Amino acid sequence: MNWLSDDALRRLRSAAGSPDLSGTRYRLLEFVARGGMGVVYLAEDSVLRRRVALKILDPVASSPGLAARLLREARILARLEHPGIVPVHDVGTLADGRVFYAMKFVEGRRLDHHLQQIHSVPERLRLYGKICEAVAFAHARGILHRDLKPENVMVGPFGEVLVMDWGLAKFLHRQPEDAATLLDESPAQTANDTVATPAAHTSDSSVHTAHGSILGTPGYMPPEQARGDLHLLDQRSDVFALGALLLYLLTGNPPSTSSPQATLSRPLAAICRKAMAADPASRYPSASDLAADVARFLDSEPVSAYPEGLFGKAGRFISRHRIAFLLVLTFLVVRVLLLLVFRR
Repeated sequence: MNWLSDDALRRLRSAAGSPDLSGTRYRLLEFVARGGMGVVYLAEDSVLRRRVALKILDPVASSPGLAARLLREARILARLEHPGIVPVHDVGTLADGRVFYAMKFVEGRRLDHHLQQIHSVPERLRLYGKICEAVAFAHARGILHRDLKPENVMVGPFGEVLVMDWGLAKFLHRQPEDAATLLDESPAQTANDTVATPAAHTSDSSVHTAHGSILGTPGYMPPEQARGDLHLLDQRSDVFALGALLLYLLTGNPPSTSSPQATLSRPLAAICRKAMAADPASRYPSASDLAADVARFLDSEPVSAYPEGLFGKAGRFISRHRIAFLLVLTFLVVRVLLLLVFRR
């Protein structure tokens, strides 16, 4: 008997579960990835002659509740027309009844893989600013992401940055005009519906609490989200995740194993601490405020999270005017040497 390799088994599973796209405008090309409730395929739009990504409800995890969540995710993305958020092109139902939506096919690498090519702290911080811009835009449209982490950020070949996977997104305020179709969460609803993180079908983080379900990724979840207190979530909850993401960008290690004080400059460590404060009231009030502090650090300006002393101000002034300082210092050293030589 010849045993099949793990790769062969994966290919057979993928082929067996390949969706029937008959009756749609799409032609299946290849399997891309499998997430918590959906499978992503590369397909061709036969009308516009372009490649798209199709996210289709996973037959293994198929249920009316998850179908509604997938449709809700598509409708949320349709509201977020921003260069840093992947656009949705179409939504529909397959012949077998499974919900799907078509979106831009993102060519690039996940942030955690892309960082291996970026060693400059300023370059990493500029990339981080683009992430904050996309999240701030979503907040302005009344939507929380709730699962910000390196795996959910893509960097394209031309430096474009996209925040991905809005499957756990939540409205900051209930939408009365479409609450029935968008199924915005309430404690009563989520208490009966556990959702795994997008990275796998099951997760230790997907457990019930007295208040609701814990949705998200450990290390990037704020304390109120980890407790399942969904009614306490607001944009400062995403700010916590952005702080954890900043810490990862700067150290290369998961937030649970990194200390802001360990290897970072004091202003950057202070920014991370403020963003990741246990008390939401102590965090930055918005993603824009967090991004502004990071931008001030890049411009060698004082940051709001770190009150400077006299020596700190002097060091920052010297760093900001390094060339002029070195020229003046060189002139003074040469002048002193010339005085010493001529006195002899």
